[in-house]
Amino acid sequence: MHAYRSHTCGQLTKADDAQTVRLSGWIHRKRDHGGVLFVDLRDHYGITQCVVDESSPLLTELEDLRVESVITITGRVRLRDAAAVNPKMATGEIEVYIDALEVQSRADVVPLQVNSDEDAGDDHRLTYRYLDLRREKVQKNIVLRSEIIASLRNRMIEQGFREYQTPILTASSPEGARDFLVPSRVHHGKFYALPQAPQQFKQLLMMAGFDRYFQIAPCFRDEDSRADRSPGEFYQLDFEMSFVTQEDVFNTIEPVLHGLFEEFAGEGKSVSPMPFKHIPYKTSMLDYGSDKPDLRNPLIIKDATEIFRDGGFGIFAKLINAGNVVRAIPAPKGGSRAFCDRMDSWAKKEQNKPGLAYIFFKDGAGSGPVAKNLGEERTEQLRQLMGLEDGDAVFFACDKELDCAKFAGNVRARLGDELNLIDQNRFEFCWVVDFPMFEENEDTGLIDFSHNPFSMPQGGMEALETQDPLDILAFQYDIVCNGIELSSGAIRNHLPEVMYKAFSIAGYGPEVVDEKFGGMISAMKFGAPPHGGAAPGVDRMVMLLADEPNIREIIAFPLNQRAEDLLMGAPGEVSQEQLDELSIAIVKQPEAG
Repeated sequence: MHAYRSHTCGQLTKADDAQTVRLSGWIHRKRDHGGVLFVDLRDHYGITQCVVDESSPLLTELEDLRVESVITITGRVRLRDAAAVNPKMATGEIEVYIDALEVQSRADVVPLQVNSDEDAGDDHRLTYRYLDLRREKVQKNIVLRSEIIASLRNRMIEQGFREYQTPILTASSPEGARDFLVPSRVHHGKFYALPQAPQQFKQLLMMAGFDRYFQIAPCFRDEDSRADRSPGEFYQLDFEMSFVTQEDVFNTIEPVLHGLFEEFAGEGKSVSPMPFKHIPYKTSMLDYGSDKPDLRNPLIIKDATEIFRDGGFGIFAKLINAGNVVRAIPAPKGGSRAFCDRMDSWAKKEQNKPGLAYIFFKDGAGSGPVAKNLGEERTEQLRQLMGLEDGDAVFFACDKELDCAKFAGNVRARLGDELNLIDQNRFEFCWVVDFPMFEENEDTGLIDFSHNPFSMPQGGMEALETQDPLDILAFQYDIVCNGIELSSGAIRNHLPEVMYKAFSIAGYGPEVVDEKFGGMISAMKFGAPPHGGAAPGVDRMVMLLADEPNIREIIAFPLNQRAEDLLMGAPGEVSQEQLDELSIAIVKQPEAG
């Protein structure tokens, strides 16, 4: 028999009755029933109930062992009494009577209970992450992550892609977030950067003729933590294709994502059918108040600017004349003053707004201060515009167009939750397309890139030369699921003259392009194929499929909200010798006072 186990702790069934077996694992729980000690033995695969009674010399030794001690037992399988069968356990029909015991490792008093789901606090859990990872729910999440990554790899290979690795030590480039810098020992005063994404390298692979690339790529960005974003590193399904249109990219990746979510969605959950819905950016911002719409929410925002223009509701009329717009957000069955006042309070306390205007409908007419001032005719126009009935309400946002859209989107999301409109058993995908190539910087008034500067403008060079920059659209797209952006992507700019022109519109001369993106612009000059791709976030996909609200729950060793690794003590100080070798001096910050 094997030194440690003949079976795992999730393997034995009633078919193994009377066999002599050997199991190894952690003591999950002990129960003393007056002369009979039950030990739940746990390994990665499950739990087996083991038994020893007062007739055995092993009873005292087992009583002295703490939970989480690692042991090996040899014993006889026997059927449980009918009343003791546990149908919730794979091994619930049997138990193992212990004949021999070997202690592999004794555990101290554990600072975190593995056999309980008690909330120990994030920092405490991360300090003792090796214990936290032993918990069933956490371990299932990490296993799910592994299975999802394996499925993604297989699906991409089936689509004709090959996996290639790109560098981790590279050059710093202006890609929107802060770089993590790595000082060079050989080249004093110079730094590598960890890649924010393999963007340039994957495009260079296309220019090198590899045609279809993918990678489960680590990416590094020094940015603040959010529920759906790690503060330091994350992984994405990075892919790129040559000689493709935007539709080719969609048709290639949709079966991968649709198949993945159908595989792991779980019983009773549906995935939106292919092809996924395409929503232009402008439409998305108007209808949903977001460029990452949650399509499970049925509420549609409407433009109500003209109804309020020069109307009796003076506050809005003045704001409209100053260049603002009005968005109306419906609230079916939300037509009570108490509910409307609660939403108004939410807007003041959580959105830092002066209030949230509303109308609710009863007895065939609108009620509330807005309806009273706006008048019956315009209120009825609103009711018809929004398709509302008695018992419904409508809320309003009024501001500059972008700010108004964002606030209206927040109201829509809040109403979806408050009115229980969100179907939690659906995964709704969509593509948001036709993003603007450029935008106006609110602080400087100058033209800047809206998203990815490497995107191909729709209309190419002609559009750059003849159109208002703010009217130019890009072959750029996002894939969104349940209101979470999984990925940005684009058909890339593969023409050096178009790249120079696009950067010049954003205020960058050719010398800046040559300095910052010299490798890529050089490669373009020697024959570059049309190409495009995207990079769906692995962490966010796992988060959705695990139904976890925080991304830390699906990462084995995450950083906390302050970007600290409490287990390993990172970031940490280094020795003076290491600093001297790198020619780095630490400048102490003056103490506050």
